[in-house]
Amino acid sequence: MPRLNSFHLPSPDWSCLNAPGDCVRLDGPEARHLLSVLRGKPGDEVRLFDGNGREGLFTLTAASGKNAADLQAIRITCQEAPTQGITLAIGWNKSSRRDWLLEKAVELGAQGLAFWRANRSQGEPPAEPKASWSDKLIQSAKQCGAVWLPQLSCVTDGLSGLARIAANYDGCYVLWEGAQASQLLKPETLATGRTLVVVGPEGGLDVAEAESLATAGFIHVSLGPRPLRWETAALHCLSLGYHASLVP
Repeated sequence: MPRLNSFHLPSPDWSCLNAPGDCVRLDGPEARHLLSVLRGKPGDEVRLFDGNGREGLFTLTAASGKNAADLQAIRITCQEAPTQGITLAIGWNKSSRRDWLLEKAVELGAQGLAFWRANRSQGEPPAEPKASWSDKLIQSAKQCGAVWLPQLSCVTDGLSGLARIAANYDGCYVLWEGAQASQLLKPETLATGRTLVVVGPEGGLDVAEAESLATAGFIHVSLGPRPLRWETAALHCLSLGYHASLVP
């Protein structure tokens, strides 16, 4: 069976959707893509999702020009928020690989991405996540069928900010090149509760940062003896977390 085309319907618009037969209007760019690009016609079935656990199978019933599509629910489901998962706190870098990482975070089921300024960061993260980042998450979820999107945040006060948000997690770790091989980050480390893993920027963390995070309760871990680029380290962490979520 071919993969259904997916469209993002924001969470507030689901208030009228409680059971099969309920109707909703999709508008804006999502409707234009359905009607103009994909040439949707009445009777076509599509998937709607909100990125917060809700999704459903819908039938296109009518189009109002090119900017609005009326749909009727065939099936609606709501998936509870996962109680286990990994959030990466990534030292701020140039943007060349950020979009790529946003895509992979959705595909591998990350709970969140937090951007923070390290001593070796190239610039300062914005005060709030950019709308374009959320758009990238949504596009990735359309491709892989994810129901939950990672939560995006920016930590503007560096190490003290990381120490502050650590209270929200069951385990906190920092990737540090000085960690011994016996302290490898493993899937079982990420298999219980909500985990925060700090990844340094291009060039890594400095000694003072690693020691400060240890004082704040973060455990030093390694990904092995070979130096990895920040995006490779981040992807490896996400893969370990994804593996942990699949093992009973």
